[in-house]
Amino acid sequence: MFVLTLTYVAPLVAVDAEMDAHVAWLKQGFAAGVFVAAGRQIPRTGGIILALGERALIEELVKTDPFATAGVATYAVTEFRATMVGDGYEGLQA
Repeated sequence: MFVLTLTYVAPLVAVDAEMDAHVAWLKQGFAAGVFVAAGRQIPRTGGIILALGERALIEELVKTDPFATAGVATYAVTEFRATMVGDGYEGLQA
């Protein structure tokens, strides 16, 4: 599993200008079964996406995010193995 940490590197007005395209990109990731959860950081300095798949696929996928292609956000990709999960989340364990 991967934690994708987005950090905004442009003013929020520039981020918001790319929001519709970013949300469409997220929907594609969910439909493909790659994304598990996504949302904004609080305070609004970026976002977090939980993703499943191979590292190479994930690293290529984040390059296609409209936030990345427009230069309004950068990504950090952190891989981890969920060895403990709550009831109902067993599918997230490695």
